[in-house]
Amino acid sequence: MVRTWHWAALILAGALSAGLAWSQQPDESADARAELAKHLPGAKADDLRVSPIKGMYEYTKGTDIAYVTADGKYAINGDLYDVAKDQNLSDARRRELRNNMLAAYPESQMLVFGPKDPKYTVTVFTDVDCAFCRKLHSQIAEYNRLGIRVRYLLYPRTGPNSEAWTKAEQVWCSSDRNDALTRAKLGQELKVKPCADNPVARSYQLGQDFALQGTPAIVLANGDLLPGYVPPDVLVKDLQEAAKQTTAQR
Repeated sequence: MVRTWHWAALILAGALSAGLAWSQQPDESADARAELAKHLPGAKADDLRVSPIKGMYEYTKGTDIAYVTADGKYAINGDLYDVAKDQNLSDARRRELRNNMLAAYPESQMLVFGPKDPKYTVTVFTDVDCAFCRKLHSQIAEYNRLGIRVRYLLYPRTGPNSEAWTKAEQVWCSSDRNDALTRAKLGQELKVKPCADNPVARSYQLGQDFALQGTPAIVLANGDLLPGYVPPDVLVKDLQEAAKQTTAQR
């Protein structure tokens, strides 16, 4: 939450300092979005789109969302609801953003544990040393038995140049990555040198874009993010409910 508020404050500071005198109505054109982006720290035109609120743009940075007035003077940080439909539009947008970012991430750069004919697939950001990550992985056979395919993304919480980061690289650079992950989570030392060709930095950045607060972090097929460990029997119920909701919305 602190991270999001800090980001929104930067947006507001940039917008206020710009002192723009534009039309109060948003313009979807690339030129208009590019002009507004100049006054929002780190923004690009593609980060902006017309929001459901008259006179405001939606601005996304990763899965963080803010709403900026078309004249560039004000920004709002908070979830947007459709009152009539009792729907959290910001949350729906975050699910969409997560799915879009995961779709752009190659599965070949994940560690996959799954049954032959899975019913569900989840993507899990994991840290080798995280206690609850280890607990989740100790039950990987049960997740698989319930038809859950688990795609791991390596996310060393302590960041670059840390012991956890080195361990993540060692896992990836092993000849049998799945076995190496299991052994690493059991506390076994991997006598493997980190290799240059590994996706740890990329998967870590994706976790940052998701604004992760910890690990494990479980992403469902509908884009929902479940923070923390979820037991196999509970997760399969969550997946069943998510599938029902997805079907109902079609």
